[in-house]
Amino acid sequence: MNPPLIAVLNGPNLNMLGTREPEKYGRATLDDVEALCAETADELGLAIDFRQTNGEGELVTWVQECRGRAAGIIINPAGYTTTSIALLDALLAVGLPVIEVHITNIHRREEFRHHSYVSKAATGVIAGLGIRGYALAMQAMAGLLEDAEDPDDDE
Repeated sequence: MNPPLIAVLNGPNLNMLGTREPEKYGRATLDDVEALCAETADELGLAIDFRQTNGEGELVTWVQECRGRAAGIIINPAGYTTTSIALLDALLAVGLPVIEVHITNIHRREEFRHHSYVSKAATGVIAGLGIRGYALAMQAMAGLLEDAEDPDDDE
């Protein structure tokens, strides 16, 4: 049996991690994030499909492709967090658990970053913990999938 597949989707400018405003985002690169996700997924018995795009339409298409293929979605929508109703609609349509991740604490930043359309589709949100947030999201997703397998377990 194949391990459950988790789509780890990243939005615009995350390909610039490590060089873009390191005082806010740190020095870790997107390759470092992918390695962290892969290692964490392996420890949890999960598989990942890790992607990044600068295009909103491509991100929406990837979300749609998760239906019937992935067990859950971890998404850092980046700049589309505050603007993309299309991304919100796609996340709602696929009917999968979604965990929203932000490297910085968006609530301590500019006011326009405080509102997230994606959060309306997310089971949970992790923000402000650097790239560790991705590993925490992977752990949370494993727990959500485990709970879905045994919904009567209240412990």
